[in-house]
Amino acid sequence: MHTWHWRTWKGLPYLTCSLLEPWTHGFFTQQFWPRTPLELTKVLHPEASVYRLKQVHGNTVLTPKEIANLLPEGEELTEGDGLVSEQPLQAVWVAAADCTPVLIADEQTRHVAAVHAGWRGTARKIVPQAIAKMQAQGSKLENLRIAMGPAITGEVYQVSEQVAAEVGASILAHNDEKAIVNALHDLPNSPLLTDPHPGRVRLDVRRVNALQLEMLGISSEQIAIAPYCTYQTTEHFFSYRREKQKKVQWSGIVSSVNS
Repeated sequence: MHTWHWRTWKGLPYLTCSLLEPWTHGFFTQQFWPRTPLELTKVLHPEASVYRLKQVHGNTVLTPKEIANLLPEGEELTEGDGLVSEQPLQAVWVAAADCTPVLIADEQTRHVAAVHAGWRGTARKIVPQAIAKMQAQGSKLENLRIAMGPAITGEVYQVSEQVAAEVGASILAHNDEKAIVNALHDLPNSPLLTDPHPGRVRLDVRRVNALQLEMLGISSEQIAIAPYCTYQTTEHFFSYRREKQKKVQWSGIVSSVNS
């Protein structure tokens, strides 16, 4: 079983996962607000270069080289929701306030990825997209380690059946909305819970991401899911659904030198 550890920096708490121990990384808390990845990278590795994107709830995954080529004139950030490193000492970052921050590392190539997987990105298989990008750089599935950070949990995340069906279509072969919802309910350890309101269900987005990974052939031992809900853990995390404020916590990981 993978363990999660609270660390502190100047008295401020952030979370790490034993699965990613060989890489400097952190799932940061609201206590770090409003520090940026530029500042937060110094907590992890002062010599690393810093990369982030303008997140748009899509499934675009970029490398640092691609960011430089795609940056629109006059803009500070390129649009996208996933980053994959190409060189050692590249820090890649994503922000979340209920969506799932996913950090991925390859124990052979030492490359890393950071992915912002909300329900829209999950429906469009952003985590498999990031993994495909890593495979194009030489990664093998069995060498990947994947940690999903704090996010809103299924027990409190109420969505429409339509949203559940859109997300469910990423792991099921049905076309009909009702058929997808029913099939999701029937899955072992289902990502869906019932909701008292008609036409609504509770959706566990992290569980759907885990199922997508398992469908790729990645074992459950390679995946860790943080035991924290952004909506319910009020002392540590912002939640957009709880507060309706555009405040985020950052999650980042630094690619390391081959040892």
